[in-house]
Amino acid sequence: MTERETGAWTRGRPLGKLWADRMRAINPFVNNGDHADHAARRGSHTAVVDCGVYVSGTRLPGEFTPDQALIEASRRDGFVWLGLHQPSEHEMAAIARTYGLHELAVEDAVKAEQRPKLEQFGAVHFLVLRTARYVPHQELTESSQVVETGQMMVFIGDRFVITVRHGDASEMAPVRADLETQRAALLEQGPWAVAYAVTDRVVDNYLEVADQVEADLDIIEEGVFSRERTAPIQQIYQLKRELVEFRRAVVPLQRPLSAITASHGVVPKEIRRYFRDVQDHLTRTVEQVSSYDDLLNSILQARLAQVTVDQNNDMRKIAAWAGIATVWTAFAGIYGMNFEYMPELGWKYGYPGLVAILSVITVLLYRAFRRNGWL
Repeated sequence: MTERETGAWTRGRPLGKLWADRMRAINPFVNNGDHADHAARRGSHTAVVDCGVYVSGTRLPGEFTPDQALIEASRRDGFVWLGLHQPSEHEMAAIARTYGLHELAVEDAVKAEQRPKLEQFGAVHFLVLRTARYVPHQELTESSQVVETGQMMVFIGDRFVITVRHGDASEMAPVRADLETQRAALLEQGPWAVAYAVTDRVVDNYLEVADQVEADLDIIEEGVFSRERTAPIQQIYQLKRELVEFRRAVVPLQRPLSAITASHGVVPKEIRRYFRDVQDHLTRTVEQVSSYDDLLNSILQARLAQVTVDQNNDMRKIAAWAGIATVWTAFAGIYGMNFEYMPELGWKYGYPGLVAILSVITVLLYRAFRRNGWL
């Protein structure tokens, strides 16, 4: 940029604004008040949602880049909470260099294809959660999406906690606001307090999804056992598939939570109590999902049995009408042989009499089949 262009660009701009723009140009992790507008104008994208420094349960005023936040947290004996949303490999690599994250954990955080687990890389713990949210729909069909899942990764160190979210479920803004305004005493416990709040939010969403899935299950059950039988097998199977997806998110989380609640010397004792409460909620959700799965299996078996019964009923109806038609076919076959000497060939009322006899036999057979439930 030439001197003249520089003068035209800076003319009429406040000094603070100029300094902020220059810092954003130097460091892509800057996250200040007008960063979203600036990124929108430039068409750029940053994974950093929020970056705060917490000392004695209180967030320090001001905006920090991830590297500045870590320096400030170390100097003031606090910790950093860095929130990321669907970071790229390049962005995660820059964060990993600053915070000393292991390359395997960084790879998992970028790809977001992991089962719930808890791993330790040196002094950093890596917690993986599967998030879930209920997808509203007007009517459950064979292609309806009922449960949408995502991933949440949490890096917990001595001076930092990094949350990496993939998907739209379990937003962290309400969690951060609640901790900062209502639960400052909990924040004093350090990074593991944030890990608890994140896990609690994810598991609470599980409970909400389970309650709403139960409503869909009630509709399916009512449709199967109603007279109209408005729930086809395709809808039942689709709900079962969605329940399997939900179960994959919920059930594997039991082991990581058990490891956290059983760990001594790593997780503060007070925080372990909170995690045990989350574990209780998770156990309740697992029991709900298991009961839903069993009930859905029973409904599916009942619907299949109904289909079999309906098919048997149809076959009996077909057999009954075939039996009635056999009488007419037999007499038509006999009188179609064109013999010269046959009964009633010379009778004046032979044909009407034969039709009357066949009609009487048909009525008797029809009443017999109706009485036995075949028609």
